[in-house]
Amino acid sequence: MDKKYVSLKDLAEELNVSVSTVSRALKDHPDISFEMRQRVKELAEMRHYSPNPLAMGLLKQETRMIGVIIPDIITHFYASIIAGIESVARENGYFVLISSSNESTQKEIESVENLLKARVEGFIVCLSKQTTSYDHFKGLLKRNIPLVFFDRTCLENEVSCVTVDNREASRKVVHHFYQQGYRRVAFISGPDYLNISKERIAGYYDGLNDCNLQIDPELLVKCDLSTDSARAAMNRLLSLSNRPDAVYGINDFVVFAAMKEIRKHNLEVPNDIGLVGFTDEFHATVVTPELTSIVHPTFQIGESAARLFIDQTERGRMPQMVILKTELKVRESSVLKGQPR
Repeated sequence: MDKKYVSLKDLAEELNVSVSTVSRALKDHPDISFEMRQRVKELAEMRHYSPNPLAMGLLKQETRMIGVIIPDIITHFYASIIAGIESVARENGYFVLISSSNESTQKEIESVENLLKARVEGFIVCLSKQTTSYDHFKGLLKRNIPLVFFDRTCLENEVSCVTVDNREASRKVVHHFYQQGYRRVAFISGPDYLNISKERIAGYYDGLNDCNLQIDPELLVKCDLSTDSARAAMNRLLSLSNRPDAVYGINDFVVFAAMKEIRKHNLEVPNDIGLVGFTDEFHATVVTPELTSIVHPTFQIGESAARLFIDQTERGRMPQMVILKTELKVRESSVLKGQPR
């Protein structure tokens, strides 16, 4: 027998008995003789047999598998969230299947379909940046398939969600710039339909009002979260007759692109323009100067999302909203000389 995976049927054929006899022998069923139980167990060990959780789950109408859909699989932000999901899932006897939408609505829809074919019991999802129609998720709700969103969310009145306090985090950034002596604060936001864009824009205006800074519509620019779009947004800000002296972006990668454009214009960070990012990716401590950024409790986001999923799946709880706090990690990119951190 030279098979990668050995099944109950394989063991039964080798012993010339029924599959049910092998199954019951492995469970020490009293109807199976001691001698047969020993023979089955010895062969199972010799052939490195292990139960197939998917097949067992299908028999019970449950697979204990959670489908997780994320925009990408390469950033520390999502990797840490997945680690949090897996930690809680493992504690509760669940497996996790991961699929990436690559920021595409079409691939997100395909991910839902493929994970359903794999018999996942439900989904934990962060929306792609393109997603404006939620029909593929509404279809899951109609079928009573458990669903939880995190970070980029939708259907908040119908679906459990985990987010951070984006509004307060954005407000915190403006306050920090003001305390450092910056007065023309710009924000590079994302697409209007994303909840994180709307919430962080609201916090941006909160901060400007708190600090009695002028609200200039030209200082709020938007991008589609791509590098090229972020660079174009930064160039629009730099082309203003009265350019900003501080800029923050909807995520760190937007700010990394902005940093390159600032240098192309022979300007220095932080002396000419202060910079702050969101999400605090690993690269934040590698670039020069090191990037000040809003730190998300990523592992905790994953844990919370998994707990909401299990609450819904096993306890039938109604949709809940979990909002977590962030931290502003101050580094060199937003600290003017002579100013305290």
